[in-house]
Amino acid sequence: MTHDVHIIGGGLAGSEAAWQLAQRGFKVRLSEMRGARDGRGGSTPAHQTDSLAELVCSNSFRSDDDEKNAVGLLHHEMRRLDSLIMRAGEVARVPAGSAMAVDRDVFSAEVQKALESHANIEIVREKVDTLPESGVTIVATGPLTAASLAESIGRATGADSLAFFDAIAPIVHHDSIDMSICWMAARWDKGGKDYINCPMDKEQYLAFVQGLIDGEKTAFKEWEADTPYFEGCMPIEVMAERGVETLRFGPMKPVGLDNPHWATPEHPNGRWPYAVVQLRQDNKLGTLWNMVGFQTKLKHAEQVRLFRTIPGLENAEFARLGGLHRNTFLNSPILLDRQLRLKSAPHIRFAGQITGCEGYVESSAVGLLAGLMAAAELAGRDWVSPPRTSAMGALLAHITGDAEADSYQPMNVNFGLFPPLHDVKKKSRKEAYTSRAKADFGEWLAAERIPA
Repeated sequence: MTHDVHIIGGGLAGSEAAWQLAQRGFKVRLSEMRGARDGRGGSTPAHQTDSLAELVCSNSFRSDDDEKNAVGLLHHEMRRLDSLIMRAGEVARVPAGSAMAVDRDVFSAEVQKALESHANIEIVREKVDTLPESGVTIVATGPLTAASLAESIGRATGADSLAFFDAIAPIVHHDSIDMSICWMAARWDKGGKDYINCPMDKEQYLAFVQGLIDGEKTAFKEWEADTPYFEGCMPIEVMAERGVETLRFGPMKPVGLDNPHWATPEHPNGRWPYAVVQLRQDNKLGTLWNMVGFQTKLKHAEQVRLFRTIPGLENAEFARLGGLHRNTFLNSPILLDRQLRLKSAPHIRFAGQITGCEGYVESSAVGLLAGLMAAAELAGRDWVSPPRTSAMGALLAHITGDAEADSYQPMNVNFGLFPPLHDVKKKSRKEAYTSRAKADFGEWLAAERIPA
């Protein structure tokens, strides 16, 4: 198939960009190195399959609340643009309270099926070693870009690659969890009984924190020593080192979780645990549950030993243990223009986490925008970015110019990226941000006549 656009990378951003272009009638060549049959492909330190849009860390797209939450607002905007990632997410959805969590395998299969069956998309399993010298190109290779292509990008940008670490949380088999100790509930009973909760008293919690601090960790290579962690995906043992109470105000906070098993004389302080470990459903069958916020760089044997000290997980069997992987991203405010094009080679756009956005939804949204920008360029239309007051516009502005280039770091979408509202009371501000965003985004869609 001759193509109008070459997309390199079949992750979330590349898949979304391909979908947006194909839906608008453009021919797409989608290159993915995993599954290459010539022996030159290979995998990455984090991927486990050859599937398109594989979710390598959490199975959550975070909050789906589009009235008070910035990422929920981003969901809303993507749905209005017929996002493939949001479509597949609905099909693969599993219970997670007000969050949007998915069965990883079902989700990936839905994305791949949609792309494979599209007449305008050719999926080629091949490794691309260098940036194309011509032709409309979108590089969406993600934070785990192959070394050869990363070197080519480095030559084109004249800059060293930036990096940070992401960590992965363990997954537990449901039938190995002791439900006579754990119980099902969401915080403050919001969203149904969607989480498994493992309660700890003070003594158990303090011993667990000390175990995290003392546990044997994966050692960094010498060249990785100065690489920072991403604050939104911090290893749990690193959080523990920040102070003994840190986890109780983070992933192990007990607030709003009333343990029915503790309504006994053995628990004179009542039904409220001192700390709680939560597990969230990871697949449609409900057979796999991931440990929320428990991303870790502990060695595998240490994880098994320590996590089996958690009440209810004494006999836990792990489908996957935690891990750590290095992510690479561009200094986008310097290197990319307002349309995500490489200033030194404007036929090339970048999309997804390699631009310095962080999170599944943000990566997908930037891929969607890159697809729309390329479609406008191919159609000979001027591109007008979504308003700064919208989630997409705020995220794009952060990547392409609002952020300080000398301190640029990966960022999740948040209301701090939006133009401030000074005349609204603090308690009503989130609703005001989302209300303004929806109105302005709707006007932009109508004015630009962007077809969904």
